[in-house]
Amino acid sequence: MPHRPMRFARQALLMQIGLITLVTTIGFFLVASLLDRHLVDQYGQRALTAAQVLATDTDLAGAVARGDQPGVRAQADRARAASGALFVVVTDRHGIRMSHPNPDEIGEPVSTDPRQVLAGHEIVNVQRGTLGLSARGKVPLRGPDGGVIGQVSVGFDAEDINTAVLRLIGTTAAFTGGALLVGIAGAAWLTRLLKRRTLGLEPEELAELVRQREAVLYGIGEGVLAVDATGDVSVRNGEAEKLLGTPLEVGTPTTALDIPPRLRELLLSGRQADNLIALSGDRVLVAHHRPVQRGGVELGSVLTLRDRTDLESLNRELDNVRSTTNTLRAQRHEFTNRLHTLSGLLQTGRQEEAVEYVQALTHGQVTGLGPAAEAVRDPYLVSFLSAKKSVALEKGVELELAETSWVPSPLRAPVEVMTVVGNLVDNAIDAARVGAARPRVEVDLLADGTTLHVSVVDSGDGVPEELREEIFVEGVSSKSSGGHGLGLALCRQAARSLGGDVRVAGPGEESGALFVAELPGALEDGSPASEEAKS
Repeated sequence: MPHRPMRFARQALLMQIGLITLVTTIGFFLVASLLDRHLVDQYGQRALTAAQVLATDTDLAGAVARGDQPGVRAQADRARAASGALFVVVTDRHGIRMSHPNPDEIGEPVSTDPRQVLAGHEIVNVQRGTLGLSARGKVPLRGPDGGVIGQVSVGFDAEDINTAVLRLIGTTAAFTGGALLVGIAGAAWLTRLLKRRTLGLEPEELAELVRQREAVLYGIGEGVLAVDATGDVSVRNGEAEKLLGTPLEVGTPTTALDIPPRLRELLLSGRQADNLIALSGDRVLVAHHRPVQRGGVELGSVLTLRDRTDLESLNRELDNVRSTTNTLRAQRHEFTNRLHTLSGLLQTGRQEEAVEYVQALTHGQVTGLGPAAEAVRDPYLVSFLSAKKSVALEKGVELELAETSWVPSPLRAPVEVMTVVGNLVDNAIDAARVGAARPRVEVDLLADGTTLHVSVVDSGDGVPEELREEIFVEGVSSKSSGGHGLGLALCRQAARSLGGDVRVAGPGEESGALFVAELPGALEDGSPASEEAKS
Protein backbone atom coordinates (compact mmCIF):
# COMPACT_ATOMS: atom_id res chain seq x y z
CA MET A 1 0.00 0.00 0.00
CA PRO A 2 1.59 3.33 -1.05
CA HIS A 3 2.49 5.80 1.65
CA ARG A 4 0.01 8.64 1.80
CA PRO A 5 1.66 11.98 2.64
CA MET A 6 0.33 14.00 5.54
CA ARG A 7 -2.10 16.72 4.52
CA PHE A 8 -0.86 20.27 4.60
CA ALA A 9 -3.47 21.40 7.13
CA ARG A 10 -2.28 18.78 9.63
CA GLN A 11 1.36 19.62 8.93
CA ALA A 12 0.63 23.29 9.53
CA LEU A 13 -1.17 22.47 12.79
CA LEU A 14 1.70 20.33 14.08
CA MET A 15 4.26 22.94 13.06
CA GLN A 16 2.31 25.65 14.87
CA ILE A 17 1.93 23.51 17.99
CA GLY A 18 5.65 22.70 17.94
CA LEU A 19 6.57 26.34 17.44
CA ILE A 20 4.23 27.51 20.22
CA THR A 21 5.58 24.83 22.57
CA LEU A 22 9.17 25.79 21.79
CA VAL A 23 8.53 29.49 22.30
CA THR A 24 6.64 29.00 25.56
CA THR A 25 9.29 26.60 26.87
CA ILE A 26 12.10 29.01 26.11
CA GLY A 27 10.05 31.83 27.62
CA PHE A 28 9.35 29.77 30.72
CA PHE A 29 13.01 28.97 31.39
CA LEU A 30 14.03 32.55 30.65
CA VAL A 31 11.45 33.87 33.10
CA ALA A 32 12.48 31.27 35.70
CA SER A 33 16.12 32.33 35.36
CA LEU A 34 15.21 35.97 35.68
CA LEU A 35 13.02 35.26 38.72
CA ASP A 36 15.81 33.31 40.38
CA ARG A 37 18.33 36.07 39.75
CA HIS A 38 15.88 38.69 40.89
CA LEU A 39 15.10 36.88 44.12
CA VAL A 40 18.78 36.29 44.87
CA ASP A 41 19.45 39.98 44.39
CA GLN A 42 16.38 40.82 46.44
CA TYR A 43 17.43 38.60 49.37
CA GLY A 44 21.00 39.90 49.15
CA GLN A 45 19.79 43.49 49.35
CA ARG A 46 17.52 42.48 52.20
CA ALA A 47 20.46 41.01 54.09
CA LEU A 48 22.58 44.08 53.38
CA THR A 49 19.82 46.39 54.64
CA ALA A 50 19.38 44.38 57.83
CA ALA A 51 23.14 44.48 58.43
CA GLN A 52 23.26 48.24 57.78
CA VAL A 53 20.42 48.85 60.26
CA LEU A 54 22.09 46.69 62.91
CA ALA A 55 25.46 48.40 62.36
CA THR A 56 23.92 51.76 63.23
CA ASP A 57 23.02 50.53 66.71
CA THR A 58 25.40 52.42 69.11
CA ASP A 59 24.70 49.96 71.90
CA LEU A 60 26.02 47.15 69.74
CA ALA A 61 29.09 49.18 68.81
CA GLY A 62 29.72 49.97 72.50
CA ALA A 63 29.37 46.29 73.47
CA VAL A 64 31.87 45.26 70.80
CA ALA A 65 34.28 48.00 71.87
CA ARG A 66 34.05 46.81 75.49
CA GLY A 67 34.38 43.16 74.49
CA ASP A 68 30.95 42.43 76.03
CA GLN A 69 30.34 39.15 74.28
CA PRO A 70 27.04 38.26 76.04
CA GLY A 71 25.66 41.71 75.29
CA VAL A 72 26.66 41.42 71.61
CA ARG A 73 25.17 37.96 71.37
CA ALA A 74 21.88 39.06 72.94
CA GLN A 75 21.42 41.94 70.51
CA ALA A 76 22.37 39.74 67.55
CA ASP A 77 19.80 37.10 68.56
CA ARG A 78 17.07 39.75 68.86
CA ALA A 79 17.93 41.12 65.39
CA ARG A 80 17.93 37.60 63.86
CA ALA A 81 14.53 36.83 65.36
CA ALA A 82 13.08 40.14 64.17
CA SER A 83 14.36 39.85 60.60
CA GLY A 84 13.88 36.12 60.12
CA ALA A 85 17.47 35.77 59.00
CA LEU A 86 19.43 32.54 59.04
CA PHE A 87 22.19 34.13 61.06
CA VAL A 88 23.45 37.44 62.44
CA VAL A 89 27.19 37.35 63.06
CA VAL A 90 29.12 40.19 64.74
CA THR A 91 32.94 40.15 64.88
CA ASP A 92 35.58 42.35 66.41
CA ARG A 93 38.25 44.19 64.45
CA HIS A 94 40.21 40.94 64.08
CA GLY A 95 37.39 38.95 62.51
CA ILE A 96 36.70 36.89 65.65
CA ARG A 97 33.05 35.99 66.06
CA MET A 98 31.29 37.56 69.07
CA SER A 99 27.86 36.17 68.08
CA HIS A 100 26.68 33.16 66.06
CA PRO A 101 23.59 30.93 66.07
CA ASN A 102 25.93 28.03 66.88
CA PRO A 103 27.62 28.79 70.24
CA ASP A 104 30.54 26.55 69.30
CA GLU A 105 31.49 29.02 66.57
CA ILE A 106 31.76 31.97 68.97
CA GLY A 107 35.36 33.00 69.49
CA GLU A 108 36.39 31.48 66.17
CA PRO A 109 37.49 33.50 63.14
CA VAL A 110 34.94 33.88 60.35
CA SER A 111 35.11 31.40 57.47
CA THR A 112 35.77 34.07 54.81
CA ASP A 113 38.45 36.71 54.64
CA PRO A 114 37.13 39.76 56.58
CA ARG A 115 39.80 42.22 55.48
CA GLN A 116 37.72 43.91 52.76
CA VAL A 117 34.86 44.62 55.14
CA LEU A 118 37.17 45.69 57.95
CA ALA A 119 38.71 48.07 55.46
CA GLY A 120 35.35 49.87 55.31
CA HIS A 121 33.63 48.19 52.29
CA GLU A 122 30.16 46.65 52.11
CA ILE A 123 29.71 43.25 50.46
CA VAL A 124 26.64 41.40 49.09
CA ASN A 125 27.08 37.83 47.85
CA VAL A 126 25.85 34.25 48.04
CA GLN A 127 28.29 32.02 49.86
CA ARG A 128 28.42 28.70 51.61
CA GLY A 129 29.43 28.93 55.25
CA THR A 130 29.11 26.91 58.40
CA LEU A 131 25.29 27.08 58.15
CA GLY A 132 25.14 26.22 54.48
CA LEU A 133 24.43 28.31 51.37
CA SER A 134 23.02 31.74 52.12
CA ALA A 135 22.61 35.25 50.69
CA ARG A 136 24.78 37.51 52.78
CA GLY A 137 25.17 41.19 53.45
CA LYS A 138 28.31 42.37 55.28
CA VAL A 139 28.95 45.91 56.56
CA PRO A 140 31.68 47.42 58.75
CA LEU A 141 30.81 48.24 62.38
CA ARG A 142 32.12 51.67 63.41
CA GLY A 143 32.82 53.09 66.85
CA PRO A 144 31.92 56.56 68.19
CA ASP A 145 35.02 58.03 66.55
CA GLY A 146 34.10 56.55 63.16
CA GLY A 147 36.80 53.94 63.17
CA VAL A 148 36.05 50.32 62.15
CA ILE A 149 35.85 48.16 65.25
CA GLY A 150 34.32 45.05 63.67
CA GLN A 151 31.76 43.80 61.12
CA VAL A 152 28.13 42.80 61.01
CA SER A 153 27.10 39.93 58.73
CA VAL A 154 23.43 38.99 58.10
CA GLY A 155 22.49 35.95 56.01
CA PHE A 156 19.23 34.46 54.65
CA ASP A 157 18.93 30.79 53.94
CA ALA A 158 19.13 29.88 50.24
CA GLU A 159 16.29 27.44 50.81
CA ASP A 160 14.00 30.40 51.42
CA ILE A 161 15.08 31.78 48.07
CA ASN A 162 14.42 28.45 46.39
CA THR A 163 10.99 28.23 48.00
CA ALA A 164 10.05 31.71 46.75
CA VAL A 165 11.46 30.89 43.32
CA LEU A 166 9.45 27.68 43.10
CA ARG A 167 6.29 29.49 44.16
CA LEU A 168 6.75 32.13 41.45
CA ILE A 169 7.80 29.52 38.90
CA GLY A 170 4.62 27.56 39.67
CA THR A 171 2.53 30.64 38.95
CA THR A 172 4.54 31.25 35.80
CA ALA A 173 4.15 27.62 34.76
CA ALA A 174 0.36 27.83 35.17
CA PHE A 175 0.28 30.98 33.04
CA THR A 176 2.59 29.39 30.47
CA GLY A 177 0.43 26.27 30.32
CA GLY A 178 -2.68 28.36 29.81
CA ALA A 179 -0.96 30.36 27.10
CA LEU A 180 0.15 27.12 25.45
CA LEU A 181 -3.40 25.76 25.46
CA VAL A 182 -4.77 29.02 24.04
CA GLY A 183 -2.05 28.99 21.38
CA ILE A 184 -2.83 25.40 20.41
CA ALA A 185 -6.56 26.16 20.27
CA GLY A 186 -5.84 29.23 18.13
CA ALA A 187 -3.60 27.19 15.83
CA ALA A 188 -6.34 24.58 15.45
CA TRP A 189 -8.89 27.29 14.66
CA LEU A 190 -6.57 28.91 12.12
CA THR A 191 -5.95 25.53 10.51
CA ARG A 192 -9.66 24.88 10.25
CA LEU A 193 -10.21 28.36 8.81
CA LEU A 194 -7.39 27.81 6.32
CA LYS A 195 -8.91 24.52 5.28
CA ARG A 196 -12.30 26.16 4.79
CA ARG A 197 -10.86 29.09 2.84
CA THR A 198 -8.87 26.81 0.54
CA LEU A 199 -11.85 24.44 0.14
CA GLY A 200 -9.77 21.58 1.51
CA LEU A 201 -7.25 21.80 -1.33
CA GLU A 202 -3.57 21.12 -0.81
CA PRO A 203 -0.94 23.78 -1.76
CA GLU A 204 0.20 21.79 -4.79
CA GLU A 205 -3.42 21.52 -5.89
CA LEU A 206 -3.88 25.27 -5.48
CA ALA A 207 -0.68 25.92 -7.46
CA GLU A 208 -1.89 23.60 -10.19
CA LEU A 209 -5.25 25.38 -10.27
CA VAL A 210 -3.49 28.73 -10.65
CA ARG A 211 -1.38 27.40 -13.52
CA GLN A 212 -4.43 25.90 -15.19
CA ARG A 213 -6.40 29.11 -14.69
CA GLU A 214 -3.66 31.20 -16.28
CA ALA A 215 -3.40 28.76 -19.18
CA VAL A 216 -7.17 28.76 -19.72
CA LEU A 217 -7.72 32.50 -19.23
CA TYR A 218 -5.00 33.61 -21.61
CA GLY A 219 -5.04 30.66 -23.97
CA ILE A 220 -8.64 30.91 -25.18
CA GLY A 221 -10.18 33.35 -27.60
CA GLU A 222 -13.19 34.07 -25.41
CA GLY A 223 -13.49 36.82 -22.84
CA VAL A 224 -13.82 35.64 -19.23
CA LEU A 225 -15.10 37.80 -16.39
CA ALA A 226 -15.68 36.31 -12.93
CA VAL A 227 -17.14 37.98 -9.85
CA ASP A 228 -17.09 36.72 -6.26
CA ALA A 229 -20.04 36.23 -3.94
CA THR A 230 -20.05 39.94 -3.03
CA GLY A 231 -20.24 41.03 -6.68
CA ASP A 232 -16.65 42.26 -7.01
CA VAL A 233 -14.44 41.38 -9.98
CA SER A 234 -12.19 38.45 -9.03
CA VAL A 235 -10.87 37.15 -12.37
CA ARG A 236 -10.70 38.58 -15.89
CA ASN A 237 -8.56 38.12 -18.95
CA GLY A 238 -7.32 40.53 -21.61
CA GLU A 239 -9.88 39.33 -24.15
CA ALA A 240 -12.74 40.38 -21.84
CA GLU A 241 -11.29 43.89 -21.52
CA LYS A 242 -10.82 44.02 -25.29
CA LEU A 243 -14.39 42.93 -26.07
CA LEU A 244 -15.98 45.19 -23.46
CA GLY A 245 -13.68 48.10 -24.30
CA THR A 246 -13.07 49.01 -20.66
CA PRO A 247 -10.52 48.13 -17.95
CA LEU A 248 -11.68 45.48 -15.49
CA GLU A 249 -9.68 45.93 -12.31
CA VAL A 250 -9.81 43.07 -9.79
CA GLY A 251 -11.85 44.13 -6.76
CA THR A 252 -14.05 46.58 -8.68
CA PRO A 253 -17.78 46.27 -7.79
CA THR A 254 -20.01 45.16 -10.64
CA THR A 255 -22.14 48.28 -10.23
CA ALA A 256 -19.08 50.43 -10.99
CA LEU A 257 -18.17 48.64 -14.25
CA ASP A 258 -18.76 50.47 -17.54
CA ILE A 259 -20.32 47.49 -19.30
CA PRO A 260 -23.58 46.99 -21.23
CA PRO A 261 -26.68 47.09 -18.97
CA ARG A 262 -27.72 43.59 -19.95
CA LEU A 263 -24.41 42.13 -18.77
CA ARG A 264 -24.43 44.16 -15.55
CA GLU A 265 -27.96 43.00 -14.73
CA LEU A 266 -26.93 39.41 -15.49
CA LEU A 267 -23.94 39.53 -13.13
CA LEU A 268 -25.99 41.12 -10.34
CA SER A 269 -28.88 38.67 -10.69
CA GLY A 270 -26.69 35.57 -10.53
CA ARG A 271 -29.05 33.67 -12.84
CA GLN A 272 -27.89 31.29 -15.54
CA ALA A 273 -28.08 32.50 -19.15
CA ASP A 274 -27.06 31.16 -22.55
CA ASN A 275 -26.52 32.94 -25.86
CA LEU A 276 -27.49 36.37 -24.57
CA ILE A 277 -26.88 39.03 -27.22
CA ALA A 278 -25.33 42.27 -25.99
CA LEU A 279 -23.85 45.34 -27.68
CA SER A 280 -20.54 46.79 -26.56
CA GLY A 281 -19.47 49.75 -28.65
CA ASP A 282 -19.41 48.51 -32.23
CA ARG A 283 -19.27 44.87 -31.19
CA VAL A 284 -22.05 42.32 -31.00
CA LEU A 285 -21.31 39.91 -28.14
CA VAL A 286 -22.79 36.56 -27.18
CA ALA A 287 -22.68 36.01 -23.43
CA HIS A 288 -22.96 32.88 -21.28
CA HIS A 289 -23.37 33.21 -17.52
CA ARG A 290 -22.97 30.50 -14.89
CA PRO A 291 -23.23 30.75 -11.08
CA VAL A 292 -20.47 28.81 -9.29
CA GLN A 293 -20.87 26.75 -6.12
CA ARG A 294 -18.67 24.33 -4.21
CA GLY A 295 -19.80 22.32 -1.25
CA GLY A 296 -23.05 24.30 -1.10
CA VAL A 297 -21.14 27.59 -0.77
CA GLU A 298 -21.85 30.41 -3.24
CA LEU A 299 -18.52 31.41 -4.80
CA GLY A 300 -19.80 33.92 -7.37
CA SER A 301 -20.38 33.58 -11.11
CA VAL A 302 -18.50 33.45 -14.42
CA LEU A 303 -19.39 35.37 -17.58
CA THR A 304 -17.92 34.26 -20.91
CA LEU A 305 -18.07 36.49 -23.99
CA ARG A 306 -17.72 35.74 -27.70
CA ASP A 307 -17.43 38.25 -30.50
CA ARG A 308 -20.17 37.78 -33.09
CA THR A 309 -19.77 41.10 -34.87
CA ASP A 310 -18.68 39.62 -38.20
CA LEU A 311 -21.23 36.81 -37.98
CA GLU A 312 -23.97 39.27 -37.13
CA SER A 313 -23.06 41.38 -40.16
CA LEU A 314 -23.24 38.29 -42.36
CA ASN A 315 -26.63 37.42 -40.83
CA ARG A 316 -27.95 40.89 -41.60
CA GLU A 317 -26.69 40.68 -45.16
CA LEU A 318 -28.25 37.24 -45.50
CA ASP A 319 -31.57 38.60 -44.20
CA ASN A 320 -31.40 41.36 -46.78
CA VAL A 321 -30.67 38.85 -49.53
CA ARG A 322 -33.57 36.70 -48.34
CA SER A 323 -35.90 39.70 -48.39
CA THR A 324 -34.77 40.57 -51.89
CA THR A 325 -35.16 36.93 -52.98
CA ASN A 326 -38.67 36.73 -51.54
CA THR A 327 -39.60 39.93 -53.35
CA LEU A 328 -38.20 38.63 -56.64
CA ARG A 329 -40.00 35.32 -56.12
CA ALA A 330 -43.28 37.16 -55.54
CA GLN A 331 -42.65 39.31 -58.63
CA ARG A 332 -41.85 36.18 -60.68
CA HIS A 333 -45.20 34.66 -59.73
CA GLU A 334 -46.93 37.94 -60.49
CA PHE A 335 -45.23 38.27 -63.89
CA THR A 336 -45.98 34.60 -64.67
CA ASN A 337 -49.68 35.21 -64.02
CA ARG A 338 -49.60 38.28 -66.22
CA LEU A 339 -47.86 36.39 -69.04
CA HIS A 340 -50.44 33.62 -68.79
CA THR A 341 -53.20 36.20 -69.08
CA LEU A 342 -51.51 37.84 -72.06
CA SER A 343 -50.90 34.46 -73.70
CA GLY A 344 -54.53 33.51 -73.27
CA LEU A 345 -55.75 36.75 -74.85
CA LEU A 346 -53.48 36.29 -77.84
CA GLN A 347 -54.35 32.62 -78.31
CA THR A 348 -58.08 33.42 -78.31
CA GLY A 349 -57.58 36.13 -80.94
CA ARG A 350 -58.30 39.10 -78.69
CA GLN A 351 -55.45 41.28 -79.85
CA GLU A 352 -57.05 44.59 -78.86
CA GLU A 353 -57.62 43.43 -75.27
CA ALA A 354 -54.02 42.17 -75.18
CA VAL A 355 -52.69 45.60 -76.28
CA GLU A 356 -54.78 47.36 -73.62
CA TYR A 357 -53.53 44.91 -71.00
CA VAL A 358 -49.86 45.53 -71.93
CA GLN A 359 -50.39 49.29 -71.82
CA ALA A 360 -51.92 49.02 -68.38
CA LEU A 361 -48.95 47.01 -67.18
CA THR A 362 -46.47 49.48 -68.65
CA HIS A 363 -47.96 52.44 -66.83
CA GLY A 364 -48.22 50.52 -63.54
CA GLN A 365 -46.36 51.40 -60.29
CA VAL A 366 -42.99 49.85 -59.55
CA THR A 367 -43.20 46.91 -57.11
CA GLY A 368 -46.36 48.25 -55.57
CA LEU A 369 -44.58 51.05 -53.67
CA GLY A 370 -46.31 53.84 -55.50
CA PRO A 371 -44.93 56.46 -57.90
CA ALA A 372 -42.21 57.47 -55.44
CA ALA A 373 -40.41 54.20 -56.16
CA GLU A 374 -39.36 55.61 -59.54
CA ALA A 375 -37.14 58.12 -57.68
CA VAL A 376 -35.34 55.38 -55.73
CA ARG A 377 -32.72 53.97 -58.06
CA ASP A 378 -31.08 51.53 -55.68
CA PRO A 379 -32.34 47.95 -56.22
CA TYR A 380 -31.58 46.97 -52.60
CA LEU A 381 -33.90 49.60 -51.19
CA VAL A 382 -36.68 48.98 -53.69
CA SER A 383 -36.69 45.19 -53.28
CA PHE A 384 -36.23 45.42 -49.52
CA LEU A 385 -39.12 47.84 -49.02
CA SER A 386 -41.26 45.79 -51.39
CA ALA A 387 -40.67 42.74 -49.19
CA LYS A 388 -41.44 44.77 -46.06
CA LYS A 389 -44.66 46.00 -47.71
CA SER A 390 -45.75 42.39 -48.18
CA VAL A 391 -44.94 41.62 -44.55
CA ALA A 392 -46.86 44.71 -43.43
CA LEU A 393 -49.92 43.76 -45.48
CA GLU A 394 -49.95 40.33 -43.85
CA LYS A 395 -50.10 42.11 -40.49
CA GLY A 396 -52.83 44.48 -41.62
CA VAL A 397 -50.54 47.51 -41.86
CA GLU A 398 -50.30 49.82 -44.87
CA LEU A 399 -46.65 50.58 -45.76
CA GLU A 400 -46.03 53.47 -48.15
CA LEU A 401 -42.98 55.20 -49.60
CA ALA A 402 -43.27 58.97 -49.25
CA GLU A 403 -43.70 60.93 -52.49
CA THR A 404 -40.79 63.17 -51.49
CA SER A 405 -38.36 60.21 -51.55
CA TRP A 406 -35.37 60.67 -53.84
CA VAL A 407 -32.32 58.41 -54.03
CA PRO A 408 -30.57 58.85 -57.41
CA SER A 409 -27.48 56.70 -56.70
CA PRO A 410 -26.89 53.15 -55.47
CA LEU A 411 -25.90 52.25 -51.94
CA ARG A 412 -22.29 52.03 -50.87
CA ALA A 413 -23.09 50.40 -47.50
CA PRO A 414 -26.15 48.22 -48.13
CA VAL A 415 -25.76 46.09 -44.97
CA GLU A 416 -25.70 49.08 -42.61
CA VAL A 417 -28.51 50.86 -44.47
CA MET A 418 -30.71 47.75 -44.47
CA THR A 419 -30.04 47.26 -40.76
CA VAL A 420 -31.21 50.80 -40.01
CA VAL A 421 -34.18 50.84 -42.39
CA GLY A 422 -35.22 47.29 -41.57
CA ASN A 423 -35.26 47.77 -37.79
CA LEU A 424 -37.04 51.11 -38.02
CA VAL A 425 -39.68 49.70 -40.38
CA ASP A 426 -40.16 46.53 -38.28
CA ASN A 427 -40.64 48.56 -35.12
CA ALA A 428 -43.00 50.94 -36.90
CA ILE A 429 -45.12 48.06 -38.22
CA ASP A 430 -45.41 46.55 -34.73
CA ALA A 431 -46.24 49.96 -33.24
CA ALA A 432 -48.86 50.79 -35.90
CA ARG A 433 -50.81 47.63 -35.16
CA VAL A 434 -51.55 48.83 -31.61
CA GLY A 435 -54.49 51.15 -31.08
CA ALA A 436 -54.82 52.59 -34.61
CA ALA A 437 -58.02 52.47 -36.63
CA ARG A 438 -55.99 52.61 -39.86
CA PRO A 439 -52.54 51.09 -39.21
CA ARG A 440 -50.10 52.92 -41.43
CA VAL A 441 -46.32 53.35 -41.83
CA GLU A 442 -44.62 55.84 -44.13
CA VAL A 443 -40.96 55.71 -45.14
CA ASP A 444 -39.17 58.74 -46.55
CA LEU A 445 -35.74 58.36 -48.21
CA LEU A 446 -33.78 61.44 -49.25
CA ALA A 447 -30.25 61.69 -50.63
CA ASP A 448 -27.93 64.60 -49.85
CA GLY A 449 -24.72 63.94 -51.74
CA THR A 450 -23.43 60.68 -50.31
CA THR A 451 -25.56 61.03 -47.17
CA LEU A 452 -28.86 59.19 -46.93
CA HIS A 453 -31.58 60.63 -44.68
CA VAL A 454 -34.23 58.19 -43.53
CA SER A 455 -37.45 58.99 -41.70
CA VAL A 456 -40.05 56.45 -40.61
CA VAL A 457 -43.37 57.48 -39.09
CA ASP A 458 -46.12 55.21 -37.82
CA SER A 459 -49.69 55.59 -36.60
CA GLY A 460 -49.13 53.88 -33.25
CA ASP A 461 -49.15 55.25 -29.71
CA GLY A 462 -45.72 56.87 -29.98
CA VAL A 463 -42.69 56.76 -27.70
CA PRO A 464 -43.00 58.22 -24.17
CA GLU A 465 -40.90 61.33 -23.62
CA GLU A 466 -38.81 59.69 -20.90
CA LEU A 467 -37.87 56.77 -23.20
CA ARG A 468 -36.82 58.73 -26.28
CA GLU A 469 -33.12 58.32 -25.52
CA GLU A 470 -33.14 55.20 -23.38
CA ILE A 471 -35.05 53.27 -26.04
CA PHE A 472 -31.79 52.91 -27.99
CA VAL A 473 -30.14 51.13 -25.04
CA GLU A 474 -30.18 47.36 -25.35
CA GLY A 475 -32.78 45.75 -23.14
CA VAL A 476 -35.02 48.86 -23.10
CA SER A 477 -38.26 48.69 -25.06
CA SER A 478 -41.62 50.43 -25.15
CA LYS A 479 -43.26 47.06 -25.75
CA SER A 480 -44.88 45.30 -22.83
CA SER A 481 -43.84 41.80 -23.89
CA GLY A 482 -40.36 40.46 -23.18
CA GLY A 483 -37.63 39.57 -25.63
CA HIS A 484 -37.30 43.08 -27.10
CA GLY A 485 -34.87 45.92 -26.72
CA LEU A 486 -32.11 44.96 -29.19
CA GLY A 487 -33.33 46.12 -32.63
CA LEU A 488 -32.98 49.87 -32.04
CA ALA A 489 -29.63 49.34 -30.31
CA LEU A 490 -28.38 47.52 -33.43
CA CYS A 491 -29.91 50.25 -35.56
CA ARG A 492 -28.01 53.01 -33.76
CA GLN A 493 -24.83 50.93 -33.78
CA ALA A 494 -25.01 50.51 -37.56
CA ALA A 495 -25.72 54.23 -38.08
CA ARG A 496 -22.85 55.31 -35.86
CA SER A 497 -20.49 52.93 -37.66
CA LEU A 498 -21.05 55.21 -40.70
CA GLY A 499 -20.56 58.35 -38.63
CA GLY A 500 -24.28 59.09 -38.37
CA ASP A 501 -26.99 58.53 -35.81
CA VAL A 502 -30.62 57.58 -35.21
CA ARG A 503 -33.00 59.47 -32.95
CA VAL A 504 -36.65 59.98 -32.10
CA ALA A 505 -37.63 63.30 -33.69
CA GLY A 506 -41.06 63.37 -32.05
CA PRO A 507 -44.61 62.30 -32.84
CA GLY A 508 -45.83 62.11 -36.43
CA GLU A 509 -48.33 64.48 -38.06
CA GLU A 510 -51.26 62.38 -36.87
CA SER A 511 -49.82 60.39 -33.96
CA GLY A 512 -47.30 57.67 -33.37
CA ALA A 513 -43.53 58.12 -33.47
CA LEU A 514 -41.16 59.71 -35.96
CA PHE A 515 -37.69 58.17 -36.20
CA VAL A 516 -35.03 59.85 -38.30
CA ALA A 517 -31.60 58.53 -39.30
CA GLU A 518 -28.63 60.24 -40.87
CA LEU A 519 -26.25 57.90 -42.72
CA PRO A 520 -23.16 59.71 -44.09
CA GLY A 521 -21.31 57.90 -46.89
CA ALA A 522 -24.14 55.42 -47.38
CA LEU A 523 -24.52 56.34 -51.10
CA GLU A 524 -22.10 56.04 -53.97
CA ASP A 525 -20.47 59.30 -55.04
CA GLY A 526 -21.12 60.49 -58.60
CA SER A 527 -24.87 60.83 -58.43
CA PRO A 528 -26.46 63.36 -60.84
CA ALA A 529 -26.88 65.82 -58.02
CA SER A 530 -23.21 65.54 -57.13
CA GLU A 531 -22.13 66.03 -60.74
CA GLU A 532 -24.24 69.19 -61.05
CA ALA A 533 -22.76 70.52 -57.79
CA LYS A 534 -19.24 69.99 -59.11
CA SER A 535 -20.01 71.77 -62.40
